[in-house]
Amino acid sequence: MYKRHAHKILLKRILEPRRFIQVLAGPRQTGKTTIARQATDDLKMPFHYAAADEPALKDRSWLEQQWETARIHCRSDRRMNNALLVLDEIHKVTGWSETVKRLWDEDTLSGTPLRVVLLGSAPLLVRRGLSESLAGRFEIIPVTHWSFNEMKEAFGWSVGQYIFYGGYPGSAPLISDHERWVRYINDSLIETSISRDILLMTRVDKPALLRRLFELGCSYSGQILSYQKMLGQLQDAGNTTTLAHYLELLGEAGMLAGLQKYAGQQVRQRASSPKLLVMNTALMSAISGKLSNEVMKDTDLWGRWVESAIGSSLLNGLSGKNIRVFYWRGNNREVDFILNKGKEIVAIEVKSGRKKSNLPGMDAFSGEFKVKRKLLVGPQGVPIEDFLSTPPEKWLE
Repeated sequence: MYKRHAHKILLKRILEPRRFIQVLAGPRQTGKTTIARQATDDLKMPFHYAAADEPALKDRSWLEQQWETARIHCRSDRRMNNALLVLDEIHKVTGWSETVKRLWDEDTLSGTPLRVVLLGSAPLLVRRGLSESLAGRFEIIPVTHWSFNEMKEAFGWSVGQYIFYGGYPGSAPLISDHERWVRYINDSLIETSISRDILLMTRVDKPALLRRLFELGCSYSGQILSYQKMLGQLQDAGNTTTLAHYLELLGEAGMLAGLQKYAGQQVRQRASSPKLLVMNTALMSAISGKLSNEVMKDTDLWGRWVESAIGSSLLNGLSGKNIRVFYWRGNNREVDFILNKGKEIVAIEVKSGRKKSNLPGMDAFSGEFKVKRKLLVGPQGVPIEDFLSTPPEKWLE
């Protein structure tokens, strides 16, 4: 079933006696709307669903109208005396967080038992509104890119198909027509996420630079690149602070992340050169202009896709689980991924066939830090398919 874990979590929380605003937050085309509709189908209570995903941005009056409609359902259901309101693309409503806070507090004071679920495609914007106005009133359920297990179960994909085509369920029926698949990823996902989830909703002084940064990240996914080198590659006279901010925006939109170096000290982590990583390998495949068989035949190139798939599976699978993902590098030695939860550390080396500029650094890293588990992914280690099939938090158990 479609994102079964999120669906079950949402159902359980809606039915709990204590009310919290439930927030399904994540990138586009990951199943947030379907999860909400599954919940309304399974619940035996009246509900009202409304979406703000239209060309014209909605205003506070529209939000108030939808809320009042759901309140009417509450009053009309005398037997159960509750109802559910689902608001999709909530971040597109001007001043949404202040209005939701006022209406929620009104219901709390009056004893109106309205249950509320909010859906948003731009996590950064959703979280800003939540933290600014709704502290103590909400819980977030992360909805991430689809995992290998989910794509395999839904579409029968092999691990090779998943590594190249990524985890967008909407694109799965198009992979037999590569040009059509590329157009779908570029037009419906990349362009829409940048133009509607970032540029339309956030101040970006250099939109062309942000777009070029995304393309650079796809080309260098799995590689460590300093901000100064990025600026050189992008041929821009901007500053590193702007670039770091744009990388943060792309990360919050579920497109491109910048992993920081593990150092045991937060200040040094923030100052390090990021390791660029696409959050869905479909993005680098669409940008590359290459066919899947071309990539698979090139050992070094395929290695980049494999390492990016491993990294993105860690980032997506650990979202909301209080486990952070880093890389490590020192004295020309590197560990591909570091999982950190409290004092526990798991070091992961990916043996993918890719030629790397730095030597394997497992021994050097474990000599500097206390490591709970050392993992090799690939030949003579955990098979890639097995690693992608395992929830990443299991490696810390």
